[in-house]
Amino acid sequence: MKDNKTLSRIFLVLAIMALFAFLRVFISMPNISPVAAIALFGGTFIGRKGLAMILPLTILFISDLFLGLYSPVLMAAVYGSILLVSFIGLWLRNHVRIHNVVAASLLSSVLFFAITNFAVWAEGLWYPMTWTGLASCYAMAIPFFRFELVGTLGFTVVFFAMYQFATSRISAFKAA
Repeated sequence: MKDNKTLSRIFLVLAIMALFAFLRVFISMPNISPVAAIALFGGTFIGRKGLAMILPLTILFISDLFLGLYSPVLMAAVYGSILLVSFIGLWLRNHVRIHNVVAASLLSSVLFFAITNFAVWAEGLWYPMTWTGLASCYAMAIPFFRFELVGTLGFTVVFFAMYQFATSRISAFKAA
């Protein structure tokens, strides 16, 4: 019976991730995306660490195939950021409390913002390779950052709430 419960929980985690990964293709607001939340959620609830790292990257890549690929430098920064968010999820798995989930979500957004905008600057196509250029790059990205914060926090709260509801209220998902 315990094996059926474990399989049910794995299915629940994968179903939540797949549903919102599908939505990434259809959300048209800038920087509102479930990808960082998927990485945080997956890192927290997927038992195998390797799978917790690779699954969000795979979801990101498949959705990028539909949305369009972009600069290899920026893709490396985005994928690296998502990998770091998965590591935050690994830490969170032993510290799941509402304040930690919110803090992890906010930290994930800040990391994504800092790394990806640094990559935009470092690519050297849009901003001069000076301290002023770097500051300008970050300043110009601030309007998009609020969407990143709202999107990641919103999706994270929804994922964790759905999981908590299902595992506490639906007998097929309750711990054995």
